Amino acid sequence: MKHLYILIVVIVTMASNTLPAQTFTVKGQIKTTGGDVLPNASISFKGTSYTTVSDARGNYELAQINPGSYQLAISAVGYQLLLRTVKVNTDLNLNLTMEELVKQLDNVKIEAEKEKTFGVTRLKAIEGTTINAGKKSEVIVLNDVVGNTATNNTRQIYAKVAGLNIWENDGAGIQLGIGGRGLNPNRITNFNTRQNGYDISADALGYPESYYSPPAELVDRIEILRGAASLQYGTQFGGLINFKLKEGPAADKPLEIISRETTGSWGFFNTTNSIAGKSKKLQYYALFQHKSGDGWRPNSGFNVNTGYASVGYTINDKLTVTLQYTHMNYLAQQPGGLTDAQFAEDPHQSVRARNWFKVDWNLGAAILDYQINDRLKLNSRFFGLLADRDALGDLDFINRPDPGLPRDLYKDKYTNYGNETRLLYAYNLKNNPQNLLIGLRTYRGHTDRQQGIGNNGSSGNSTDFDYTINDANAYSKYNFPNYNVALFAENIFKINPKFSIIPGLRFENIITKANGFYSNIKKDQAGNIFFSEQVQENKNNSRHFVIAGIGLSYVQTQAMQLYGNISQNYRAINFNDIHSANPNIVTDPDLKDEKGYSADLGMRGNISGIFNYDVSIFFINYNNRIGTVQQVDPVSFNIYRLRTNVSQSRNLGFESFAELELLHFITHNAGDKNNRVSLFTNLALINARYVNSDEPAYQNKKVELAPDLIFKTGLSFQHKRLSASYQISYTSEQFTDATNAVFTSNAIDGLIPAYTVMDLSAEYKISKLFTLQSSVNNLADKRYFTRRAESYPGPGIIPADARSIFLTLQIRL
Repeated sequence: MKHLYILIVVIVTMASNTLPAQTFTVKGQIKTTGGDVLPNASISFKGTSYTTVSDARGNYELAQINPGSYQLAISAVGYQLLLRTVKVNTDLNLNLTMEELVKQLDNVKIEAEKEKTFGVTRLKAIEGTTINAGKKSEVIVLNDVVGNTATNNTRQIYAKVAGLNIWENDGAGIQLGIGGRGLNPNRITNFNTRQNGYDISADALGYPESYYSPPAELVDRIEILRGAASLQYGTQFGGLINFKLKEGPAADKPLEIISRETTGSWGFFNTTNSIAGKSKKLQYYALFQHKSGDGWRPNSGFNVNTGYASVGYTINDKLTVTLQYTHMNYLAQQPGGLTDAQFAEDPHQSVRARNWFKVDWNLGAAILDYQINDRLKLNSRFFGLLADRDALGDLDFINRPDPGLPRDLYKDKYTNYGNETRLLYAYNLKNNPQNLLIGLRTYRGHTDRQQGIGNNGSSGNSTDFDYTINDANAYSKYNFPNYNVALFAENIFKINPKFSIIPGLRFENIITKANGFYSNIKKDQAGNIFFSEQVQENKNNSRHFVIAGIGLSYVQTQAMQLYGNISQNYRAINFNDIHSANPNIVTDPDLKDEKGYSADLGMRGNISGIFNYDVSIFFINYNNRIGTVQQVDPVSFNIYRLRTNVSQSRNLGFESFAELELLHFITHNAGDKNNRVSLFTNLALINARYVNSDEPAYQNKKVELAPDLIFKTGLSFQHKRLSASYQISYTSEQFTDATNAVFTSNAIDGLIPAYTVMDLSAEYKISKLFTLQSSVNNLADKRYFTRRAESYPGPGIIPADARSIFLTLQIRL
């Protein structure tokens, strides 16, 4: 940090002694074909950071422009994109006229996305058939992220998104674990997780855990909306994460081939190959990725294969149909967790050799985009999932030696399908453009879940995922059917060119069922069974409700935008809440659904492409919050964990992101995209506590997995073909249970100490064909951990990887 501060002082000193170059101004007025002035239009020079927004009278001004030839782009919601070549060698006055044409919304979006700094931007008020006005949003543009995408390095990819708590499950990035604002990071369960706008989790309603995460090398951008997204995308507290995958070349190009080969520490190997093209009405993209490695710790090898194919056909200028298919499978050995003493002794060690995890994922979708007329647009997504998840091993507490007995085997099969259809209508009210979104979602999910006895696997190499006894003697066997119908609507009421009110409603009808049996088995402290019974269960839970929200948006200029929203949230109890297959957890039979609301208030902007910022406060009220607490069995005196409605919680916090382009102060050129030095900071302060509890053990205790402080800062550099990034990530200490236990003998609950991690990455474009990339993760070689696992890949402390080095060669044909 000392060297970073010195660098900043030198740059500022040099800037103060540098004479400004000769620059010019381009200004004018934007009008419609009807002669009305057009406020809030986006005006920019393509490929540069010269950008502004027209004021209430349609006037605009672009200042301090270097001499040269530029392409001027003007875009506005509901109007055709206007492009004009402009030669700047003197001050210019350009008055321009725009034609109304709603069907060009997608083009407006694509142009706007290019105006960003080092990989992060924001969603427009309207994109496609979604309304984002009044919401806190971030868009991560993967092509501009200098980081380790071969391993899906979450710290680097999500570095500029404030308030994210990250779980590091493995060094290969097989599963994603992030939580925001004090919500549990476990497999992104508190976000509605989508790919190209459709669900990818195991069961979006009953079991919203994501065992599949799109490889970063497949992703074009990641769209994140916070809690207010519940009205359009579901009822969850966390918001939305949507992975927008690559589509191939936008212009006609019959064939484009990209191959990326990566090698790294501990036998890591990754090969990613894609083929894409566009010819007239047909656009296609296909990718295959294979990665394997031994892992940093013993017993942590993995083998992952992912394939994706997309074909889009433009039937006419109004109708496009796209078909997509994703397949992913992997087999990974789980090294198990550690106790606090074992971690202190040697974080590298593994005391479990017989634990394995296998996933097979098949995801399909058909997407229809139809421009009904100039004001009405329809999008319909049909999607389905057929997947399996198998876990095999010894899940006993890590403070007990592996007894070498036959292993527990957990098998899930997920079959679900659904459709989400949206209509976006543009209309005028008192000469102000308005937008109405209505949507319908139907969903059917079905999960078959079994828990029984697998083979012994004493060698540690046995990956036989078959039961050794029949179903009648299994621990449990369930099927979980569920059904969901949802109606939602939002409207942008533009009161004047700057101020908008965005109310919304969502109606939900949810039916969840559970049919099956489980075995109630009690063991003494020596592991001997002294009681066993089989319990039959048939549950049917039906509920329907309406949640509402409202957002506010005030756009003074592109440099200052105010946003605010408040939205109700709802989380239905899922399959794990009904009955847990984990022997270390007992579920409360009287569990209730969780309800509450979330709110945001913030200010954001981009000043001439030099300074980009977003500052906000948030509040989450969470009633009947489900958590885990330690209990002691009165008969066996064994410690177990009870999943129950702990209490009401409230999460209050502050989030900020700021990025400054430093080189501008030397060159006085904000439009030079080939030479840049950018400094960013990202800070989140979170106060999350249990309140109004009748249980003294929880009252005013910190909510689990809610660190008080998350801070990231970094420096990005680009000079012609060379790019580099350096970042520091700090997360303060956090607890893992509602009682705020600092230490437990089984290491499942306890304190997660504060940790600081540094990463360094670089990229050099040798030519148009070849690019070389390198990354050093955990640069200082720190020993730390981000989670204590209840079950897989633990139980116990899961150590993060030591320092690792990766090298990638990309070939583009």
